[in-house]
Amino acid sequence: MQDNGTGRSYRHVVSGTVTGRYEVPDYPEWAHNAVFYQIYPQSFYDSDGDGIGDLQGIIQKLDYVKSLGVDAIWINPFFESPFHDAGYDISDYYRVAPRYGTNGDARMLFEEAHKRGIRVLFDFVASYTSIEHEWFKESGRQEKNRYSNWYIWTDGTWAPVPEELKDRFIQGYARRDGQFMRNFYWCQPALNYGFEHPDPAYPWQLPTDHPDVLAMREEMKNVVRFWLDLGADGFRADMAGALTKHTRYRGDGRSGANKL
Repeated sequence: MQDNGTGRSYRHVVSGTVTGRYEVPDYPEWAHNAVFYQIYPQSFYDSDGDGIGDLQGIIQKLDYVKSLGVDAIWINPFFESPFHDAGYDISDYYRVAPRYGTNGDARMLFEEAHKRGIRVLFDFVASYTSIEHEWFKESGRQEKNRYSNWYIWTDGTWAPVPEELKDRFIQGYARRDGQFMRNFYWCQPALNYGFEHPDPAYPWQLPTDHPDVLAMREEMKNVVRFWLDLGADGFRADMAGALTKHTRYRGDGRSGANKL
């Protein structure tokens, strides 16, 4: 995977947290021995007195963070979200949650951190979204559209699902005749990265090279490009093992994460 001139590449930033026998060897050199400081923005530092930490608060504390000998900061999700799960239920990948600030604040954070020699990475929650994301709302329509297969839906509300996965499917939430698969909480529908070995008994399992699956993946790459262009240095791929699904339903999508 080629560098884009900034020391970053999509393989580095998206699947760099995958470990064990699936480990990707081409980490950027700076990351091998880097000291990371994790920040949950809501509880870190409140710059405007509204009781909620924010990106400007992080900016104001960068000198303190630098004094700790930190090379990079890892920020928990700061995207638009209804916050049913601490911001891990994302409703817009392209926008900073108003409680934390604006995209302009994010750009300023990247710039100010770089002035101090600090890299900035943040959680990239790529395996699911919020039920309030526009993609999911469109996917839940009965009428077929661009987003119909961007999430994992059965072919009908009462369509069979593997016994071991019955508690992973939600019925009756949308107008669509089908059940959607959740990756974590009920309000976090799984994005459809495909099944490495689709089971013919369940025709709703799409292969990883299905055109709709590839279209969804390309949009996620667009999200990555957007934040890299704004100044981010990389990402922690949250629940990377839950991307591509396997026929044995282990939720072990490490090889799929590498391919992303």
